[in-house]
Amino acid sequence: MVVTDTGQTVEAVFRIESARIIAGVARIVRDVGIAEEIAQDALVAALEQWPESGVPDNPGAWLMATAKHRAIDLVRRRETYARKLAEVGRTLADAPPPGPPADPDDIDDDLLRLIFTACHPVLSTRARIALTLRLLGGLTTQEIARAFLASEPAVAQRIVRAKRALAKAGVPFEVPYGPDRDARLSSVLEVIYLVFNEGYSATSGDDLVRPGLCEDALRLARVLQGLMPREPEVHGLAALLELQSSRIAARTGRDGEPVLLADQDRTRWNRMLILRGLDALTRAGRGPYSTQAAIAACHARAVRYEDTDWAMIAALYDRLIALAPSPVVALNRAVAVSMAHGPAAALELVDALKDEPALSGYHLLPSVRGDLLRRLGRPDEARAEFHRAAALTGNERERDLLLRRASADPS
Repeated sequence: MVVTDTGQTVEAVFRIESARIIAGVARIVRDVGIAEEIAQDALVAALEQWPESGVPDNPGAWLMATAKHRAIDLVRRRETYARKLAEVGRTLADAPPPGPPADPDDIDDDLLRLIFTACHPVLSTRARIALTLRLLGGLTTQEIARAFLASEPAVAQRIVRAKRALAKAGVPFEVPYGPDRDARLSSVLEVIYLVFNEGYSATSGDDLVRPGLCEDALRLARVLQGLMPREPEVHGLAALLELQSSRIAARTGRDGEPVLLADQDRTRWNRMLILRGLDALTRAGRGPYSTQAAIAACHARAVRYEDTDWAMIAALYDRLIALAPSPVVALNRAVAVSMAHGPAAALELVDALKDEPALSGYHLLPSVRGDLLRRLGRPDEARAEFHRAAALTGNERERDLLLRRASADPS
């Protein structure tokens, strides 16, 4: 039993600390693929040693120190090999230059370097996002696949190819500057957005929310704000994450069950985060993240659910779908239309999305449809949609909520 409990502790700590460990090691070895392997070696060492020695007082620091020691040993072996080759007139052309030992207090910079490295233009957009979700968010391949609405084998191959491509191209582990930084910013913003979303509405597991992921994404957004104060869309993303984060405490009940927006206790919304979000929104532009932030601001300004300006939200979704058209945005727009103009108008929009391949396994499509059917006085059809949604979701909390909605008395 002790071994099992310790093993669970190791895995939990590694899940929390993996991004920091990979980032810290990558600055030493200058290769994110090797850095991830060394981080995994540290995990194996903990699984072997902690059941006997006990869990350290600071398990994250133990994992970081173990990984860095292995990284430094690897760099020293490379340097020794390089010197030996130089003695006979050869160079170690394939070895990346060793970097200085990472400052343990320089975690934010390391994470920023890691995310910009993973978002290098040598990779496709999807590969950049998948790799950063893996390295920064510590997500499993299955979780990333659900975030992409893609197959798990495809995402696994994407991650493997991405690491190989970075190593082959010798991509430097650094924060880019000038035009190169501007060109890579949009994919960085998308990565942070997806990491936050996985924390805000976990695609699998027993918990609806993973606050750690939300905090990591929000912190990275704030770092970007400081780095790029004149970029409106950076402020737009930060505003969106601040405003969404403000509702996290109210999104679950005492036992971790989901609480729908209409039922949330708004006194539990974090006013400090709302104020930060509204302040960031004043520096935002009219891009996709800024528009989503404006939608979130409509909710934040409403003292009661009944006070929500749904007409404004529907208009903002019109702008968003013009800026960033996707089936998911169209589904969210339908929800706003249902509140502003009634469920019948929205049902037509939702039914037009039923054959979208990207939504074929997306549980919120039948969930939204079930809600509309119930409001239209068609309880049997609504019940079937909620059951279908429950079968599609990988999150236990959402499944329980959907099954409760299926069994609820429509009156």
